[in-house]
Amino acid sequence: MAAAVPGGARGRAAAALLLLLLLGCCGAAAAGGLQDQAEQFFRSGHTNNWAVLVCTSRFWFNYRHVANTLSVYRSVKRLGIPDSHIVLMLADDMACNPRNPKPATVFSHKNMELNVYGDDVEVDYRSYEVTVENFLRVLTGRIPPSTPRSKRLLSDDRSNILIYMTGHGGNGFLKFQDSEEITNVELADAFEQMWQKRRYNELLFIIDTCQGASMYERFYSPNIMALASSQVGEDSLSHQPDLGIGVHLMDRYTFYVLEFLEEIHPASQTNMNDLFQVCPKSLCVSTPGHRTDLFQRDPQNVLITDFFGSVRKVEITTEALSLDRDVAGFESKFPEEELATEPLKYAEQLPVAQIIHQKPKQKDWHPPGGFILGLWALIIMVFFKTYGIKHMKHVF
Repeated sequence: MAAAVPGGARGRAAAALLLLLLLGCCGAAAAGGLQDQAEQFFRSGHTNNWAVLVCTSRFWFNYRHVANTLSVYRSVKRLGIPDSHIVLMLADDMACNPRNPKPATVFSHKNMELNVYGDDVEVDYRSYEVTVENFLRVLTGRIPPSTPRSKRLLSDDRSNILIYMTGHGGNGFLKFQDSEEITNVELADAFEQMWQKRRYNELLFIIDTCQGASMYERFYSPNIMALASSQVGEDSLSHQPDLGIGVHLMDRYTFYVLEFLEEIHPASQTNMNDLFQVCPKSLCVSTPGHRTDLFQRDPQNVLITDFFGSVRKVEITTEALSLDRDVAGFESKFPEEELATEPLKYAEQLPVAQIIHQKPKQKDWHPPGGFILGLWALIIMVFFKTYGIKHMKHVF
């Protein structure tokens, strides 16, 4: 009997160990399933999106560069990125240019149906505020404390950032307003500062300029994907000439990229490989390029909406939430006289579109003061020529 006890104990211990192993395997399987679901839910690893859209050219003949930037601005807003997460920099105000035959409008297509300026555009940096210094300060966060929130890039290590730039450039540089330039080395160092300061999770850089591929040759920071409209030694060509305005309305590369984005919706599963193919050389004339060696994920697994859209992480619950108790407690804090107030009313006014397009009122015509004086002088001259001085006594 004494020898049977240890054997029974060993049997019970083995059974307990087997049970623990089974529970551990089930728990690991469940944890693995939850982890897979979490990884699928947070596939890109980001929780917010930002966009920095920059037009570096001024003067009327660079109308297309402003239209490029405003068209991208319209697309990212349509896909869910709010104005609070967009930093828009326009070096010139084409909508209010005296040469614009249709004031307060900027069109990106020759049919003149789509006004990309719109009624709700929010320009954060305009005119001479668009400088290399301000652009680098926005990226790195080295801005004065007095800078308003709308002019800040308040990103973090969970932010996916889209940076779009357009203007005139060359081998290794992009001009700002024909007065200064940013080099590919300065841009690469700015991105490295952003990575060191944990200001982005993933970054998509797109540039539409001559020899645009030279601007991403010096990048060395991780998680950066870059696209350009032309290779080194090639020009980026314009598109959509308009005889009424007298300039081209857009650049070829941006035109076909935006044509592609018009088919994208917030739930679209289109990936970045599709974006790489939107403008072949037969359409762009130049050779678009892209760089993905610094990017950790496969571009085939990167959705377009990871950069051009805005994520909304939500938690779904089946439990009913009752707010009656909280509402009752809130109402008890205030007397009935304060609660029974009239609703706010807004002054009646015309919509912005009607204000812009309404015809000016006709003004009453009044002859200028010099006209009356000249008319009297003409009457006197005709009188003297007809009757002479001797008939003056009949007048007075």
